[in-house]
Amino acid sequence: MNRIFLSAVGLLTIALSPLTHAAQTWTEGEQYQLVQPVQRTTVPAGKVEVLEVFSYGCIACNSFQPIMEKLKASLPPNAQMAYLHAAFNTSESWPLFQRSYFTAQSLGIADRTHQAMFDAIWQTGQLAVIDKATRQIRKPQPTLDDVANFYEKTAGVKPEAFLAAANSFAIDAKMKAADVQIAAMKVPGTPSLIVNGKYRVDMNGISSIEELIDVIQFLIAKETKK
Repeated sequence: MNRIFLSAVGLLTIALSPLTHAAQTWTEGEQYQLVQPVQRTTVPAGKVEVLEVFSYGCIACNSFQPIMEKLKASLPPNAQMAYLHAAFNTSESWPLFQRSYFTAQSLGIADRTHQAMFDAIWQTGQLAVIDKATRQIRKPQPTLDDVANFYEKTAGVKPEAFLAAANSFAIDAKMKAADVQIAAMKVPGTPSLIVNGKYRVDMNGISSIEELIDVIQFLIAKETKK
């Protein structure tokens, strides 16, 4: 799959709309879609997973970060956030960043470097994929060595340790599994949210941050009852 992801209009609507009173219930086929077959989750038993499919190279995902923080803060105790990095857009280093994310995850540094990685790409330009002056794809794109240097500065991981992990069979396997799972969930773009491997939130059916949070909580409640 090689698409431009976003529901850019939908995301802007969510980000900019005033908060509204949430509806009492939400409708399959409008605010969310069933995922068939149901996908595996990665959270502990008894927890409901709220999964963001994202990419560090996705400018929409970068803009979505403040919304994700609000969503994360709103989750009930029995729900937990998880993240799955997509690799759809090969021209803007998404496969590189997917490898980088899973490597950071394997080294136990993904959570504390998550925002810093977005900032390195979209704020400081350390790992930029787009030239700010021309708005064109930057050439050359960042390399795995560049990413290793970023993680050394940000998390203290030696570049050789990062590169050894990044080039391992285990990370190759995680990347392949992620691609298969994202295809199975029929993810139309990033950012996308999947609840407990069963429900894919339809951003086009949601008009505010409050509604997004309410839909997520509604779906968590459905899974909690089960």
